[in-house]
Amino acid sequence: MTKKSKTQKRSEFRANDYVVYPAHGVGKIVSIEERDVAGLKLEMFVISFEKDKMTLRVPTAKVASTGMRGLSSPDVVGKAMDTLKGRAKVKRAMWSRRAMEYEAKINSGDLISIAEVVRDLFRAEDQPEQSYSERQLFEAAFERLTRELAAVERIAEDAAAKRVEGVLVKRAA
Repeated sequence: MTKKSKTQKRSEFRANDYVVYPAHGVGKIVSIEERDVAGLKLEMFVISFEKDKMTLRVPTAKVASTGMRGLSSPDVVGKAMDTLKGRAKVKRAMWSRRAMEYEAKINSGDLISIAEVVRDLFRAEDQPEQSYSERQLFEAAFERLTRELAAVERIAEDAAAKRVEGVLVKRAA
């Protein structure tokens, strides 16, 4: 790897930036450090996921292959919120296959895909109860969506959650 491409990669993200790591959601880059791993010096982003009380170290050279990205633009957030307003699309496949598809969408880190899962698994007060696994997937997708919405719009997570719930309840009414 040339020196130029290394600095280009590094300059994409800085300490105190919020990033989205597909498997974990929104985290904050706390620092950039060098570590000796198996005799090699590796430059790493140290990412803190405050809610999960977890710290992740991602080699700067592996950012693209991990799918780590910056926060979504306000346009993408708007499209995700519009996605919530659409009709739920529930396929008639077996639950295990649908659950795998939902899990893949959540872990893709794509905000619009996550919004689709929230929309499809949302249950209004007057609708039948969800199974435990449906509720778990809904809550995971809902949390990822609200965390990114809160980070992009610089609002509290509970305010973001109320906003998402408002859109979902309005759609269900």
